[in-house]
Parts: sequence; structure tokens; C-alpha cells
Amino acid sequence: MDMIFNSGAKPAAGAAKDLIKDGSAATFVTDVIEASRAAPVIVDFWATWCGPCKQLGPMLEKAVLAAKGAVRMVKIDVDRNQELAAQLRVQSVPTVYAFKDGRPVDAFAGAIPESEIKAFIAKLTAGAGPSLDDYVAEAKQILAEGDAQTAAGIFQQVLQHDPDNAPALAGLLRCLMALGDAEQAEQMLARVPPALAKHADIQAVRTALELAKTAATASGETANLRRRLAQDADDHQARFDLALAYYAANETEAAVDELLELYRRNRAWNEDAARKQLVKIFEVLGFAHPLAKSGRSRLSTMMFA
Repeated sequence: MDMIFNSGAKPAAGAAKDLIKDGSAATFVTDVIEASRAAPVIVDFWATWCGPCKQLGPMLEKAVLAAKGAVRMVKIDVDRNQELAAQLRVQSVPTVYAFKDGRPVDAFAGAIPESEIKAFIAKLTAGAGPSLDDYVAEAKQILAEGDAQTAAGIFQQVLQHDPDNAPALAGLLRCLMALGDAEQAEQMLARVPPALAKHADIQAVRTALELAKTAATASGETANLRRRLAQDADDHQARFDLALAYYAANETEAAVDELLELYRRNRAWNEDAARKQLVKIFEVLGFAHPLAKSGRSRLSTMMFA
């Protein structure tokens, strides 16, 4: 599968270029009229000699980038596009128009505070369709239902608009794991910028990869490990390995049960290995997952009994 994500600085610049561009009379129909049928477009009429333009422009760009694809921006230099400015009755700069569905729907003139810019964009994008967060949530649900290929495609599209979207990146990495390409997931993870790598979703994927590696060593040994436990219920290594085997086979609940039983029998075994492994599994599942909630509750009861 070809990946569109690149963890360096260039993708962010590319995304900004797609969302914010310099326009002209020659490109106005394409960049504004036609583009506004897909997403609202803000048109900033400015001039190099205009002081307020230098204040407003960066604030507009910041707000557009923060909208993460819900709105786009085109900058028009009035000195180079005087006829276009006249057609739109631009009498002073800065003047900002908002286009939607091929026509102007709102406008303002002069520099305004950042709070008003946010309100302007919020009004423009209200009811504009699903947000990137909505698409991420949809992809997560599709992945949970077992269609990793489709989910990966949605995560990739989100990352095209917002390369630093940690939940989308984590979702894409999980898709790779589900598709049996843990090696590529590890390579992508190694290229994630340090700041993004600290995100809880990315850390959970890192833990999931570590667990998968550990569990792979016990995969296929379930029957033998059960026999060992039948002969000696205090064979702690066998129980620990059985939990890993269950995890490798996607029997996560059984893995949690065995680790909790191991903790109940000998919480200090192998430097608190059962609890540490449980914490990793809960991290991978996510705080809101029912199994993580019940498992944490059972573990807490044992710890403070």
C-alpha cells in the first residue's frame, strides 16, 4: 500500500499550500468560484503598502489552517488585479469576501480582532459537512469492524489535509498492523516528529507494536501452555506466556483474565510483570474501552485489597 504520509516538515507546508494560495484574475474562477462549491473560500484583497493587511493576513491564515480543511483562502493583490477588485467593488484594503457554492455570501472591510475572524469562519463553515474529526471517528469504527483497507484510505485522506493529525496517524498505523505490515508501521513510527510522538494515540500504537512483538513469540503455544497449567497452576511463566498467546490470537479478554489471575497468585513475580503487561494492554485498548475499564477496576481491587 502506498502511503501518503511523511513525518517531516514538508507535508505541513504542502497542506498549507493547498489551503492558502495566491490568486489572480486569471485563476479566480477555478480557485474561488469552482472551489467554493466543495468548501467555502475566503478571498483576502490586500496590498503590499497596506499596514492593516500585514496584521490581518497572518491572522486569517492561522484561522484557516486551524479549520483543517473546512475552509480555504485565496489572497489577491489589488495592485496586480485592479479590474477584478473593481468588479467586486473593493473600495479599500483589506477587504475580505467569503464565497460558498459559487457566490459571495459574506464580507468585511478593515482589520478585525482574531476573535471576530474565528466567528466569521465559524459562521461560514456551520453545517458545511463532516469535520476531520468526524472522518477520523468514522475510520476508527470501520477499522473496529474489520475493514482495515477502507479505514486506511480515510485516514490517509485526513492526513492529506492535516499531516499532524495524531489520531489519524495512529489509526493508519493500526491499519498497517491489521493488514500484517507491522514493519512499515514501525518505519513510519520512527519518522514521527518528537512532539507528535508524545501524543497518547501515537504512544498507544508504539505499545501495541511492542506487545505484538512480544506476543508473537508465544503464538501457537496455547495448547501446550494449558497442559502445563493443568499440571501446575502456579507455573507463572506458563500463565504469562499463555496470556501473550491469547493476545497474539486477538483473544484479549482471555489474556487479561490470565494476567489478572497471575497477579492474584503472585503480584511480585518477575518484577511485577503481570501488572506491567496489563497496563500496556489497557493503554492499547484505550481508556474508554469496556475491557480496559473492567480490567482496571479488577486490578485496583486486587492492589488495594
